Amino acid sequence: MDRKAVEYHIKGLLKAIGEDPDREGLRETPRRVAGMFEEVFEGISYTNHEIAEMFGKTFEACEGGMQSAVVMKDITVFSYCEHHMALMYDMAVNVAYIPNGRVIGLSKIARICDMASKRLQLQERLGRDIAEIISEATGSEDVGVKIIGSHSCMTARGIRNTSAKTETRTYSGLFKTRKDLQELLD
Repeated sequence: MDRKAVEYHIKGLLKAIGEDPDREGLRETPRRVAGMFEEVFEGISYTNHEIAEMFGKTFEACEGGMQSAVVMKDITVFSYCEHHMALMYDMAVNVAYIPNGRVIGLSKIARICDMASKRLQLQERLGRDIAEIISEATGSEDVGVKIIGSHSCMTARGIRNTSAKTETRTYSGLFKTRKDLQELLD
């Protein structure tokens, strides 16, 4: 990320909206925003494949293989909508996969969700990205992802419907056809 360019453009944006970027409360704002962007958009620097490699250390599943799914629920993330650069917040991600002889550490599932969310995103694409990364990291085609979240482009502007939530589901492998596996995400 080009911090100096971000600082320059934030200063210009402040001027464009009628603010004085040299007033006391705003003097450091361009620098602070550039630092925040570096943090909240970290995922832009990595492909899904690179994230899978970063968090893809696996362990042998239970002796004799594993016949059940690994399910992690209520992983909290936030992201920014690519249409308005508005915050997508109160997002809860549920992830399930059927191990193919190997499992990843539980914290890695949450880290994958977090890193994938640190991009300008659509909630639908975020679910697909998480499923793709989990699939590559675990070696399993059988992955399900459910995301429920609020979008400030709906709650703080436009229609201003503060109670609206968006739910998306992404299925691959057995999750596409098996209702019992889909229900694990509820």
